[in-house]
Amino acid sequence: MVEKTGRPAYLQIVDELRGQIRAGSLQPGAALPSTAQLCERFDVSASVIKAAISVLRTEGLVVGQQGKGVFVRQAPAEPSEPVTPEAASEILEQITQMRQSLKQMGDRLSALEAAVFEERG
Repeated sequence: MVEKTGRPAYLQIVDELRGQIRAGSLQPGAALPSTAQLCERFDVSASVIKAAISVLRTEGLVVGQQGKGVFVRQAPAEPSEPVTPEAASEILEQITQMRQSLKQMGDRLSALEAAVFEERG
């Protein structure tokens, strides 16, 4: 059951399922319990379970097979290396450049729209 700690329920469920996968309680290839079973077990709605499963998919721990269920990956993804300060700085620089490019494109689009609609008017 999910505790009322202020931490979102779906993250509490992720923590528990991730722990079971890492500990081997849920072995590679094993099916996770159904959404209905997880809803009952954690006393939450299906949308909370779906959010938790989505996080596990993003982490590479589980894969879904439509109509069959959600399964523990055969080779669970290793935790990623922590981002170094240098890498974080490079990422931030790239984001800044992308934002500048998007702003420039937006300005150009606004100018084009103004010119086109001015001609029509």
